Parts: sequence; C-alpha cells; structure tokens
Amino acid sequence: MSTEVVSDPEVLHGQVRIAGTRIPVSLVLEAVAAGHDEADLRRGYPSLPEGSVPAALRYASELAREEVGPLSPGR
Repeated sequence: MSTEVVSDPEVLHGQVRIAGTRIPVSLVLEAVAAGHDEADLRRGYPSLPEGSVPAALRYASELAREEVGPLSPGR
C-alpha cells in the first residue's frame, strides 16, 4: 500500500498532510528541498510512514502541472 496525501478540515486546519499523521506535506517538501532524505525525516518524525517523500513529491508534481491562465483585468 502506498502512502497517501490527504486533507481534512478537522485536522491541521485542512492543510494537506501525510495520511495517518499530522505532518504537513509542506514540511516534507521543505526538508527535501533542504537536502534531507526520507531516512533523515523518519529519524526526526518517527510517525512518518515509509513512502512519504515520494507521496509528497507526487502531490507537488500534480500542483506544478496545474494550468493557470492570466487573470482578467480588474481581478
């Protein structure tokens, strides 16, 4: 079973997080951007399930593919 990214308005004010934890995807992505790997993260956050880094990266990749058009004048 792969790790999932979820959001629930009742948990972390709806922030996107790693399923089964209160660890925001943003924390995982920031740590990866700073050069940490999954082993580093799991030492610091023992509740972080295996596969969390790939799940966070998949989520970020989906966001990066979103097409955003120019705003209309006045918006």
